[in-house]
Amino acid sequence: MVTVSKIYDVIVVGAGPSGIGVAALLQQMNCPSYLILEKEEVGASFLRWPKEMRFITPSFPAQGFGQTDLNAVVPKSSPAYTLDMEHPTGEAYAEYLDVVADHFTLPIEKGVKVNQIHKKDDTFSIDTTQGSYQSHYVIWAAGQYQYPDLKPFPGAELGVHNSLIPSWQELEGDDFIIIGGYESGMDAAFHLGRLGKRTTVIAKTNTWELDNSDPSIALSTYTYGRIRHLFDSDLLRVVGNTAVTRIEAVSSGYDVYTSSGKVYFTTERPILATGFSGSTTTIENLVTRGKHDEVLVNDTDEAVATTGLFLAGPELRHDDHIFCYIYKFRQRFAVIAETIGYQLNLDLSILEEYKRENFYLKDLSMCGERCQC
Repeated sequence: MVTVSKIYDVIVVGAGPSGIGVAALLQQMNCPSYLILEKEEVGASFLRWPKEMRFITPSFPAQGFGQTDLNAVVPKSSPAYTLDMEHPTGEAYAEYLDVVADHFTLPIEKGVKVNQIHKKDDTFSIDTTQGSYQSHYVIWAAGQYQYPDLKPFPGAELGVHNSLIPSWQELEGDDFIIIGGYESGMDAAFHLGRLGKRTTVIAKTNTWELDNSDPSIALSTYTYGRIRHLFDSDLLRVVGNTAVTRIEAVSSGYDVYTSSGKVYFTTERPILATGFSGSTTTIENLVTRGKHDEVLVNDTDEAVATTGLFLAGPELRHDDHIFCYIYKFRQRFAVIAETIGYQLNLDLSILEEYKRENFYLKDLSMCGERCQC
């Protein structure tokens, strides 16, 4: 373990889509001193996806006509073209991120886990498993997936979080309870249904009935299209407007208690599709949170509580605007890079290309507009 005496201009934490995407911009702006710290490898979260999981958002190589692939993290690239997939697997998408990182020759130090960050005056001290790093700016891009919410209610430890399941084919049993009705829960129901297994989905919100065009709020069309046929079968039962209050182990399985007073029994470990705590729990000392438990940021995604700390990726939220999809949060990379680049006197000319390619969203007033038809 060493102490790095060099003070970097910028340190990016995480080599997922947000870390790779924002670092590619720093590279194109000729930032002389920046570094990505990654605790595992490029795209590590995607390599942890269940084998059967696919991207919800479709990839299509339309960049030649001004419409960049929804899953691209830099303009003029396309996971569809690189991977020959419309809905990439996690493993395939990690390969795409590797291609981007190699193309831009991004400086990545792997196997470096950030334990905590402190700031004194204008310098951040980043304590890691491999020593201490220092920088003037930090871009937190460590994502959500590797930080599941494992304690949403008493007894949750008796279940298994969907993010910890390598493959749905590995689950033994024929009848499962899934807690949570958003994308992860319905994806689990779909894959188990394909295997001929019955599922009961218990959800606080009837996501399958919501009339909303924002896939951060209602089920995506891709997911709904896959599970639609299950509603007319005996393989899927949905229990809506119902919260799980606790799980208890009994002699022959598990009792799942709900807010309606009804208790559901299953012989198999309940599946938790209860979302994620998020990686920003690592830096609680540097952030403040809002009414949705989101990190409070200003209009350039800089933490309100700590000057020089920026948030990139799926944890980003501005009021009711939720940036949990790549096609959403990638449009904020340039806003962050522009803010830092201006202060470091970097070459900002690349931002014009990002604006032309719809990779630059600064005015949030048009976000979330409802489809007219």
